[in-house]
Amino acid sequence: MTSSTLPAPSAPTAPGASALGGRIRSLGHSVIRGRATHAAWERPAFLGLLLVTAIAYFYNLTASGYANEFYSAAVQAGSTNWEAFLFGSSDAGNSITVDKPPASLWVMALSVRVFGLSSFSILMPEVIMGLVTVALVYVIVRRHFSAGAALLAGGVLAATPVAALMFRFNNPDALLVLLMTASVYFTLRAIESGRVRWLLLAGAMIGFGFLTKQLQAFVILPPLALAYGWAGPVKFGKRLLHLLAALAAVIVSAGWWVALVELVPASMRPYIGGSQNNDFLELTFGYNGFGRLTGAETGSVTGGVGGAAATGGQWGATGITRLLDGEFGGQIAWLIPAALVLLVVGFVLLRRQKRVDARRAILIMFGGWLVITGLVFSFMAGIFHAYYTVALAPAIAGTVGAGAILLWNTRRYLWARIVAAVIVLGTGVWAYALLTRAVDWLPWLKFVVLALAIVGAGMLVVRWKRRTLRVATLAVALTASLLAPTAYTIQTLTTAHTGSIVTAGPTVASSTGFGRGGGFGGAGGFAGGARPGGTTTGGQAGGTPPGGTTTGGGAGTAPGAGTGTAPGATGTTGTGTTRGGTGTRAGAGGGGLLGGATVSSQVSALLSADASSYTWAAAAVGSQNAASYQLASQAAIMPLGGFNGSDPSPTLDEFKAYVASGKIHYFISAGSIGASNGGSSASSEIASWVASTFTATTVDGTTLYDLTSEAATN
Repeated sequence: MTSSTLPAPSAPTAPGASALGGRIRSLGHSVIRGRATHAAWERPAFLGLLLVTAIAYFYNLTASGYANEFYSAAVQAGSTNWEAFLFGSSDAGNSITVDKPPASLWVMALSVRVFGLSSFSILMPEVIMGLVTVALVYVIVRRHFSAGAALLAGGVLAATPVAALMFRFNNPDALLVLLMTASVYFTLRAIESGRVRWLLLAGAMIGFGFLTKQLQAFVILPPLALAYGWAGPVKFGKRLLHLLAALAAVIVSAGWWVALVELVPASMRPYIGGSQNNDFLELTFGYNGFGRLTGAETGSVTGGVGGAAATGGQWGATGITRLLDGEFGGQIAWLIPAALVLLVVGFVLLRRQKRVDARRAILIMFGGWLVITGLVFSFMAGIFHAYYTVALAPAIAGTVGAGAILLWNTRRYLWARIVAAVIVLGTGVWAYALLTRAVDWLPWLKFVVLALAIVGAGMLVVRWKRRTLRVATLAVALTASLLAPTAYTIQTLTTAHTGSIVTAGPTVASSTGFGRGGGFGGAGGFAGGARPGGTTTGGQAGGTPPGGTTTGGGAGTAPGAGTGTAPGATGTTGTGTTRGGTGTRAGAGGGGLLGGATVSSQVSALLSADASSYTWAAAAVGSQNAASYQLASQAAIMPLGGFNGSDPSPTLDEFKAYVASGKIHYFISAGSIGASNGGSSASSEIASWVASTFTATTVDGTTLYDLTSEAATN
């Protein structure tokens, strides 16, 4: 045999390499294929749902820029300063915090530390939160219902307009919704096993939910406690002990940060934004707590209606139909009637099941979440924005998925088929009504939806024997029910959203009078002193502005107000208009309460130059104004008065001391509100003192005062 016929030597194989390779292949197959007991299509369908959701949510993501600059500025500060990170400061100089706890900021700030400051690094975590939430809803439903029910639940959540909005936006709501959904999952695991560790994890999720958006996280506690208290597999006394342990987990996971803030001397930490006395507990139970329910929010931009009998006000009419009215309906209400009916049907169908039946427990958790949160939102008289309704999205999705499959599996009975037909027809008619509110947007769509609903309802009444006809019936019914909200979601995904108040979907007639799109200071909102939804007063009461007057918003001046046109204002009447989606800014240096200022490259360069020599490169009234300059220059900008410009931070004497010690370089004259609804007038006093003490300089349309150029002796 010649050498050419000799077999080639084989490469040495490490011991166990083939076994390891086999395990990797097995794991990959398991991920794609799923459990052996599941249908072959199930896991690919689930992964497909997540893939489609990821593509949709990442699409056009950076079109919104820094989205809500109020939070983006705090993220930027936290990415450069660990104290700002820990407390959630608006600026790296740690003058004041945002008006929420910092949990959502931590996630985004860590992303910025890794990937650098950009729109994508700030908004990417929100998309990931959305994907995990969709996956959790799927898993929760799938554990005790069919794959079809779980896919429906996950798909409903992903296609909810306000969910598509807020899982691509940097407000705290995305993390809050994720944590609340995770608490449902862990409670379900506790119900299945009776092990307290799962309940402790559920409590921890709620605790961190508190560190995200305070008391709103606690709204879900009653249905979780009821579900475990009723369906837990251990004895009643042990269930109570487990629930007390879970409550302890809530307190510990939230309380460590609260204790830190309360115990650290005020002189060693930033001021607590949103409070009037530098106290986090006052913020929790006042401005962000009971004030939201009663409307008595000291320092808010505008008051609610106040009182238990409130029926309307600046934030829209309260009442049982609130979430169905005006612009709220298009955000979340497409499937609320269907979800409520399916919730009742589900309880009826499961009424004879054992106490520990996990399917009923899932309905208790999702249904209780939906009902309690919906009632709170419907009757709260304080600040209420349409995007808050994202907190209902997983509850609606889970209830629809679980209830629909229970009803479908009972279709052998005529009453079940009639109920299903009524739900689909009612959902189509309701979608027609909601689409009618968007007068100029796809006017043909409502007729298509209505026609599909009629056909689908008719098909559901018939008891089809052929599988192809049953599949066709499902397809038509689901299309009729989901086409309209999905179309709203697509419109949302293709539209940029900026500012503090954003809404999903196209333009509709607003019942709140606040307009649409980017919010205050954005399209359809107001800036530079324009009042929401009506005639402008030309700014807030008081004083002559050091650096300009508002224009296009009526006569009047505001302390610290720069030149700017109020979007949504026409002539001298300031008549509010409604526009969809994209937020805009006021004019150069203008800014406003809920919309930031336009910052030119020349001003940004001026602020950046020698910024390291000062604690704050500049100060500006209101967090939105300061945020715009901070993000443009990446230098610390002190937001006088916090978000509303009405917090006593700093006082005039404190500001004078900062100036005297050379800690602040410039004062930026920009649109402001100052004292409002019982808040402090310190920011207006500071603006007036600066105007009377220093010389104004205009740089590319922006009025600034160099606080180091003259001795501040007045």
